[in-house]
Amino acid sequence: MTKSMHISLKAGEKLFLNGAVFQVDRKVTLELLNDATFLLESHVMQPEDTTTPLRQLYFVAQSLLVDPANAEAARRLFFRQLASLMTTFTKATILMNLDEAGRLVGEGRTFEALKALRGMFPQEDAILNCAVPPKVA
Repeated sequence: MTKSMHISLKAGEKLFLNGAVFQVDRKVTLELLNDATFLLESHVMQPEDTTTPLRQLYFVAQSLLVDPANAEAARRLFFRQLASLMTTFTKATILMNLDEAGRLVGEGRTFEALKALRGMFPQEDAILNCAVPPKVA
């Protein structure tokens, strides 16, 4: 038997559920009585925010949940981008986390993969900030 899950949303907040987008007009708590694939609006990355390689990979992974009709194409793209990133990064912790994210997507645990990818954003930001030469006044 599947355990139910409660999701609380604020007025105006969106929920992406099995490819459908819901927006609530008032504070509400939903009870999911069966397994469902969902993302809260706060976890959905917009295209204009895909400014780094890891954020681009995150966006592709989120497509698996937001657009299930095109999930197979998104899955192929995810693993192509993942393979490229595995040859780009050299930091061991990032490589281990990328490997973990790939394993999770391969097992159909995309939400957990997104969480792992979000956790790597600060490391990527630190690497990119070190790579940008300081501006001279």
